[in-house]
Amino acid sequence: MPGSSEKMLAKAPGLAADELVIDLEDAVAAGVKDAARASVVAALRGPEWAGVTVSVRVNAPRTPWCHLDIAALAAPAPQPVAIVVPKVESAGDLAFVDRLLDGAEAGREQPLRVQALIETAAGLARVQEIAAASERLDALILGYADLAASLGRTEAGARELDGWRPAQELVLLAARAHGLQAIDGPYLGIAVDDGFTAAVARARDLGFDGKWAIHPAQLAALNAAFTPTEAEVRDARAVVAALAEAEQTGAGAVALDGQMLDEAVRAAALRTLARAGEAA
Repeated sequence: MPGSSEKMLAKAPGLAADELVIDLEDAVAAGVKDAARASVVAALRGPEWAGVTVSVRVNAPRTPWCHLDIAALAAPAPQPVAIVVPKVESAGDLAFVDRLLDGAEAGREQPLRVQALIETAAGLARVQEIAAASERLDALILGYADLAASLGRTEAGARELDGWRPAQELVLLAARAHGLQAIDGPYLGIAVDDGFTAAVARARDLGFDGKWAIHPAQLAALNAAFTPTEAEVRDARAVVAALAEAEQTGAGAVALDGQMLDEAVRAAALRTLARAGEAA
């Protein structure tokens, strides 16, 4: 949601998204950065945001606004829960953010978490380094529009689904290796069309935990795609329970409905339960 739009900020808390991301970067013109920042900070103090999971995409490191955004958002208040750092290109970028937060969070009850947008060639090349860079880091997000520009892709190339498979695999691998969420970036269009449906299915099937939307019309389809079915949740519970019982009784091999269970199966089951919003 653009941080410079009072209308959209007012509408945002009522949207059926798992997380709302307010944007101070690409969606805000340079001349209104300061005004947008002030509007966002003021809006997040409102009661309508209570209980809403919200993050703010700040301006990128090496811009004149990044430190101002972080300092304003780190002031004592219940919101936001995280900042999204765009165009992360090295561990040093997150170290810079960590230092700013360490100095700005005095008096804040909950330290801010961090999510890193991987959207340049340099960032993609160093994604493993980035994934290990900060204890505050919760997620890696693949950003298609800026990455396409960084790679020099044409508009047609940017919309070619198979061409993004290597980047998706790199981000997913780094996230899983370091215990982070892997979030697929938004489809480069606002329609819920065949291209959107294919992109969502690809991200889900590869193992991404979710996908950004750039238009509220896409939320229902995304929620349906990434929310486990009742049968999937039931099966995941059964897997976790069977392995827990085996640990208690000292059983060796464990089978359930003809399938041999091991730690890999448990990890998949726990991820299913997490997507369903319940603890194991």
